Amino acid sequence: MPEAEATVRSFRFATDDLPEPQRDLALRGLRERGLLPVEPLPGRVAHVDITKQFLPGIGVLCGTLAGLRQEASPQQQASGDELFFAVNLSGRSAALQRQREISFKDGEAVLFSGANGGFSVVRPTPVRFVGLRISQKQLAPFARGLDDSGMRVIPANAAPLRLLASYVAAIANMAESMSTEMSGVIAAHLHDLVVLSLGPTRDAVAAAAGSLRAARLQAIKRDIAARLLEDPDLTVAAIAARHQVTPRYVHKLFERDGMTFTRFVLEQRLDHACRRLRNPQFSARSISSIAYDVGFGDLSYFNRVFRRRYGATPSDIRQLAQLNGSPG
Repeated sequence: MPEAEATVRSFRFATDDLPEPQRDLALRGLRERGLLPVEPLPGRVAHVDITKQFLPGIGVLCGTLAGLRQEASPQQQASGDELFFAVNLSGRSAALQRQREISFKDGEAVLFSGANGGFSVVRPTPVRFVGLRISQKQLAPFARGLDDSGMRVIPANAAPLRLLASYVAAIANMAESMSTEMSGVIAAHLHDLVVLSLGPTRDAVAAAAGSLRAARLQAIKRDIAARLLEDPDLTVAAIAARHQVTPRYVHKLFERDGMTFTRFVLEQRLDHACRRLRNPQFSARSISSIAYDVGFGDLSYFNRVFRRRYGATPSDIRQLAQLNGSPG
């Protein structure tokens, strides 16, 4: 498994607020610093909105790129030990290495080995993606076929691949609050999910079971948060069906996390209500309408559980926010 590093580093970069003439200069700076080796494509407008994280033993890059050619840095090419795992969440990319070119589309992934020389990924049109950089020596004992030469395509229907993409999205904004211990755990989960996506050895399947559960739970939590306001009657059966597991399995995932499905949904609804009560944009809305908007059908129940969670009534929270000028 990846060795722990002392710190976790990350950065976010986007071109949206830069005038077009300044974009090339900013991208050149990222390239020269070795943070994002990209070149604008002729006749295309470069677009970048990415988050990069440096976890113990794994580099994580995710976001959207367009109008660019992305390459391995000279340092990465020189190491000869690094594997690069690129996942297209949406959009189409072209991968090139040693005079060979392949196209990969929505949900598909490509594995590159730095030992096979330089490579590049071309994205003329917008592509949402996840990219991982990991040591081949660390991965080799657990995954099959890493000694095969050339690029390798992983099909979109691979369940571990979908979980890997969802897990990276879940951790993308966690870097600042992530402890060294947590970063090691997350790096180990990513390591295992890459192994499962590529084809694990028999021993690695059992070892990765915990990472698979963690990634599935994160995917389910993200799905609940995304659908909570649209569905006031969100049920465990509906969530289980969407993730192709049983309701009992969903319950067990939450139990292992020291939580229940019902409590998680309730706390998510309360958090939505609390944010709206603090937000001046909702100051004209009554407390009852906010409660109904986030999925509560019983106002007295809402008031009771809200006070239990926050130690104050909804009116108290709203008044305090108005006094402090809270933006929500």
